[in-house]
Amino acid sequence: MTRIDFHTNVPDKILYACRLVRKAYGARNRIVVLAEDARQLAQLDDALWGFSATDFLPHAHVNDPLAPDTPIVLADSDGVELPQADLLVNLARRAPAQFENFPRLIEVVSTDEADVAAGRLRFVAYKRQEFQPAHLTVGKA
Repeated sequence: MTRIDFHTNVPDKILYACRLVRKAYGARNRIVVLAEDARQLAQLDDALWGFSATDFLPHAHVNDPLAPDTPIVLADSDGVELPQADLLVNLARRAPAQFENFPRLIEVVSTDEADVAAGRLRFVAYKRQEFQPAHLTVGKA
């Protein structure tokens, strides 16, 4: 069963996603990041290239021919076939259609009221499907 973790109270989803991806990639995980839309996907792509002067985070868009051989895959629609990976990071306000294909899902929820409301709906929906999502409030010990 997929392990689901909600990371809430995130001030900057793009920066937070970069940190998550760096940590997961450092642990030799294959990662898929699902963005809300093409704009957010472009922001994430740019941020991953310039995130760290000392870390290289190899990534590709899901439709790129190199995606099957790339450890970090970016998508802005779950209407496409997402590759197998150890971790799915969801930045979108909708639940990923294919989340059960991943051993772990991290839902990133910002401080924006609409994003918080959408996150609550996803949390309840996962519970109704008999998942036991965990919750981490960013910035609190």
